[in-house]
Amino acid sequence: MPNCQASTALARPGGAVGLPLMERPIVTLRSLARELGLSPTTVSDALRQRGRVNPQTATRIREAADRQGFRINPLMASVLSEVRRGRQPAFRGIIAALDLYEDRHWPHGPFPKAIVDGAQALAVEQGFSVELFVAGGSTMSIRRLDSVLAARGIEGLIVLPSWFQPDLSGLTWSRYAAVYTDFIRTVPRFHTVCMDHYGTMFELLERLQARDYRRPGYVLQGYRGERVQRRQTAAFVEFQESLPAKNRVPLLSTRDLPTKKEFVRWWRRHRPDVVLTHYAEIQDWLEEEAAPEEVGFVLLNSIDQLRPCACLDQQPRLIGEHAAQVVINNLLRGVRGIPETYSRTTIGSRWVEGPTVRPPKEAPVAVEA
Repeated sequence: MPNCQASTALARPGGAVGLPLMERPIVTLRSLARELGLSPTTVSDALRQRGRVNPQTATRIREAADRQGFRINPLMASVLSEVRRGRQPAFRGIIAALDLYEDRHWPHGPFPKAIVDGAQALAVEQGFSVELFVAGGSTMSIRRLDSVLAARGIEGLIVLPSWFQPDLSGLTWSRYAAVYTDFIRTVPRFHTVCMDHYGTMFELLERLQARDYRRPGYVLQGYRGERVQRRQTAAFVEFQESLPAKNRVPLLSTRDLPTKKEFVRWWRRHRPDVVLTHYAEIQDWLEEEAAPEEVGFVLLNSIDQLRPCACLDQQPRLIGEHAAQVVINNLLRGVRGIPETYSRTTIGSRWVEGPTVRPPKEAPVAVEA
């Protein structure tokens, strides 16, 4: 067993054993200058290798900074300089949006594009731009992408949703501040911003229940559920546990897109009073079987709708904005590489009223005594 006291002492860059993390003073430009008996401007110029600082003094400053683990973040310094001068942020660099090529499911459709649009809108406000790159499969390899990004000095990375688990181990992660914009686990694992799959489904079912739908049915493609670790499915099944047994409708889950024959057989057997699905075509199939006032229909991603219906806006632009903010925050803080502990930010979907479900009940009017 290691000595417990020794395990709390952390080694400094110079090799000396330092104080426990919570007791170690924070090193700043001013504290370093004070220790060396120099002005903050002299210390700053020496670390940035600018100005006319005596070479021996500059060496002494850099050695002291190395011993104490102090580094100047050039991006943050640029931001603070602009703030002090009251100017709009100057251009600070490019953030790469990576769309992973998948032969069978290419192109990925409008959802990733909306994420990029949201990321670009946020990035521009803070002096960055977002540029789309396609890699993987039969296109540019991940290792080639790594070389291209390095050559262009791109250190921010937003990985767009993919159908299957992406392997990004070919990237030199020590160079990047990165975020993934979906739930699926990545290799290696890093920060994610994605839809709140579980909470969104549960809230939807509660909304429909308040409109007197008692037998919800869910039609999904099997690997669509797998890629988010069945979180929407789990919410649906959990909600069904609160229903009487006679109102529980089995899932219609198919490996590929459900056929019309499969759907009609399922619907005629179980007769749900509202159908939830990602597939806009089912709206037509359902209306051939029953009138809209008899059975409701909800599309789980509004970006796929073919004609007016009740649906969920998964807010891809907002996902893109949050993803860009995570990357920019880490770039400005000088944080790169694979995080020891990854974070997950979840975004709720927005309900969109449509003609395929009953309107909400009117709140009772209070009567004064």
